Amino acid sequence: MITQTTTIINRLGLHARAAALLVKLSNSFNSNITMNHAGNSANTKNIMEVLMLAATKGTSLEVTVDGADEEQAMKEVLELISNKFNEAE
Repeated sequence: MITQTTTIINRLGLHARAAALLVKLSNSFNSNITMNHAGNSANTKNIMEVLMLAATKGTSLEVTVDGADEEQAMKEVLELISNKFNEAE
């Protein structure tokens, strides 16, 4: 199990399209991926849970990945976030 903290940096935060990209990416891995913020936890393979985090720009999230492909999963999730969910700003 690995855990890292990241910050949402895209202008619109973790909105529906960004959440959908995160869920699609998460479902490509066997590992369990969760995000925690302000006492709330979300399974990133469930779009409703991700949206319920209400993560706006500047929100700090703790990402935990547990499973056989955890290192690759963490790398790609953090990369998606750092690339602003591929949004033009």
